[in-house]
Amino acid sequence: MVKLTDGEFLEFVHYMHNNYGIDLSKKRILIEGRLSNIIEKKGMKSFGQYLENVKKNNKDEITTLINKLTTNYTYFYREDNHFKYLKDVILPYEEKNNKSKILSIWSAGCSSGEEPYTLAMVIDDYFKFSRGQWKIQILATDISENVLSKAREGVYAEDSLKNLPEAYKKRYFAKTDDGKFRVLPNIRKYITFNVFNLMNPITVKNKHDVIFCRNVMIYFNAETKINMVNKFYEATKPGGYLMIGHAETIQRNKSKYQYINPAIYKKV
Repeated sequence: MVKLTDGEFLEFVHYMHNNYGIDLSKKRILIEGRLSNIIEKKGMKSFGQYLENVKKNNKDEITTLINKLTTNYTYFYREDNHFKYLKDVILPYEEKNNKSKILSIWSAGCSSGEEPYTLAMVIDDYFKFSRGQWKIQILATDISENVLSKAREGVYAEDSLKNLPEAYKKRYFAKTDDGKFRVLPNIRKYITFNVFNLMNPITVKNKHDVIFCRNVMIYFNAETKINMVNKFYEATKPGGYLMIGHAETIQRNKSKYQYINPAIYKKV
């Protein structure tokens, strides 16, 4: 097994933080355990040699590195109080007050697509027969092209759907020959999947009604986290919302968002 030296560990920590905001300062064992086999298979002698190869902007190597050092664990209807709040509070308000009939939602760090597809189902189900009057735009982004490929494919194992209402499962999926479930086109049409690094500047022509960024900031240190929250604030419409993971918190004295409920914040 290739060993990770102190100097190489610091190099990895600085590289991942400076380029992707990911804090690996307490993840030495994870780095060594998840990358040593890859390094050996490539016939490389050290972690330093591997990192130099990554730094050459080899897209495949960067994708592999990010996939190995982050955990993309998600499922449909995860942390369901957010979807309930969307259905019970946000959508009724938009239905009554949104004269443009344009609804813009950003799923930031969408992983393999379960979150944006759940959003699309909740919105489609809410508007029912009036859905044709609305322009529903769901932007789904992630740093990993690997998970986005799965998201675009829209095919999932039954276990991933276990928390979905049965009506959604029947209405929005087609069963495949191998027992999996494929998202139907009438839901896929609402979503645009793009690669995006949250460390980059966020430039939006039209600001978002709701931003979902859940269980992403757990990888960031405090300074990176508040910088990101402030960027989200600028990309949120007045009266719009930010949803974060329940294991995450926002320092209220360093953000203009107003706390509404656990993991729910509003731009007032």
